[in-house]
Amino acid sequence: MLLKRSAIAVLINMLALFPCLGAAAATIASHKTHTKSHKITETTTAQKKMARLRHSSKTAASRNASAYQVSQRHHYYEHFYASSFADNQVEGDITAGEDPIVRAAAVEALGNMNGTIVAIDPDSGRVLAMVNQKLALSAGAQPCSTIKVAVALAALSENVITKDTQVPLAKYWRVDLTTALAHSNNAYFEAVGRKLGFEKVSYYAHQFGLGELAGWNIEGEHLGAFPATELDQKLGGVGKMCSFGESISLTPLQLAALMGAIANGGMLYYVQHPTTPEDIANFIPKLKRKLDIGPLIPEISDGMAGAVEYGTARLLRTNFTEEPILGKTGTCSKNGTRFGWFGSYANTEFGRIVTVVFLEGGRPTFGPKAAELAGRMYRNLYDHDFFAVRPPTVPVRTAATPVGATQ
Repeated sequence: MLLKRSAIAVLINMLALFPCLGAAAATIASHKTHTKSHKITETTTAQKKMARLRHSSKTAASRNASAYQVSQRHHYYEHFYASSFADNQVEGDITAGEDPIVRAAAVEALGNMNGTIVAIDPDSGRVLAMVNQKLALSAGAQPCSTIKVAVALAALSENVITKDTQVPLAKYWRVDLTTALAHSNNAYFEAVGRKLGFEKVSYYAHQFGLGELAGWNIEGEHLGAFPATELDQKLGGVGKMCSFGESISLTPLQLAALMGAIANGGMLYYVQHPTTPEDIANFIPKLKRKLDIGPLIPEISDGMAGAVEYGTARLLRTNFTEEPILGKTGTCSKNGTRFGWFGSYANTEFGRIVTVVFLEGGRPTFGPKAAELAGRMYRNLYDHDFFAVRPPTVPVRTAATPVGATQ
C-alpha cells in the first residue's frame, strides 16, 4: 500500500516538473475520446448513406423494370410463317419450248429454295427458262428495292437528278445515284420519289410495264398491281413506294421485261413462252413499246454494276466473276412472308441473257441470297459455253408487233 502511494506521488511530481507531459496525456485522452466519437459519427453517416443507396437502388430498379416493360411492349420482332424451302417445284412446268441448257442451269441454281427463276432473251422477249411456273405466273409480290431501277429512270427522264447529283440526306451526308443503287439506299430514293411526285412515278411505272400483263398469250399469267392513288402519308406516301415498292405488286415476268429493255437499249418486248418446237421455229418478237431510255441506261449502269461488284448483290461473285453482270436486289416482307428479288442481265457480246430470281419464305430469304443463286446460274451457263460464239438456234425475224398492239 505504501509502495502504491509512493509511485503515485512520484508520478505527480513528474507531471509537475514536466507540464508538457501532462498536456500530452490530456491530448491523448482527448484524442481517444474524439476518435471514439468520430467512429460513432462515421458509422451513423455510413448507415444513412447505405439507406439512401438502398432506396435509390430500389427506385432505379423500379425505373429499369418499367423501361424494360415499355421496351418489351414497343419492341417489334417480325415473325415469318412461310418456308424458305420447297420440294417438287418444277412439277407441271411446260418445258418443250425452253432452252435445255438454260433450264438445266436454272433448276440446279434454284435447288430447294422456295422461289422461281425466269430467264429471257433481251433481244426478243423469248423465255429461255421458267422454273416453277406457278409462282412465276402468279399475281406477284411487293417489288422491294427492285423498284429503285424504275424510279431512277423516271427521275433521270424528268431531270430531277443526274448521275452525279449529290442528294443531301443529312447535315454532312450526300449520296449520288451510283452509290444509292449499288447499296440500295432507301433515304435517297425516298427523297427522289418525293421530288418526282406520285403522278410522274405512276406514269413512268406504267410505261415500264407495271400494272399490265408482261406476257403475250401466256396461259395462267396473272396481273401485278400498281395503285391508282398515292400510298397514305401515315404509311410513308410516295417516298415509301419509291424505296420499298410499298402498295405495288410486281411479277417476275414484268421485272424480266423491264430488265430486257434496259439490256437492249429501250425495246420493251412482250415476254413469250414457246411451248413446242414449232413455236420456236416460228417465233416472232412482239414489241410492246419503245422506251425513251437509251441515253439514260449508261447513267444507271454503274450503279447496277456496283451492286454486283461491291454492293448488295456481291454474293453473286462468290460463284461467278468471268463476265460482267448488272443487277438490282430487293428485300422486304409482308404478312409473315419475306421476299427476295434479284433482277439482272449479262452484259456480254455473246450469250446475252436476262435472269430474274424471286424467292419467298422466312429469314433465309432475302435479296442477296437471290443474287447468289443467280451467280450459280451464270456459272452453270458459262461452264456450258453459253457465253461464247455459237450459231443461232432461233430463226432471225425482223417483224414485230407495232407499238400499242393489244393482247
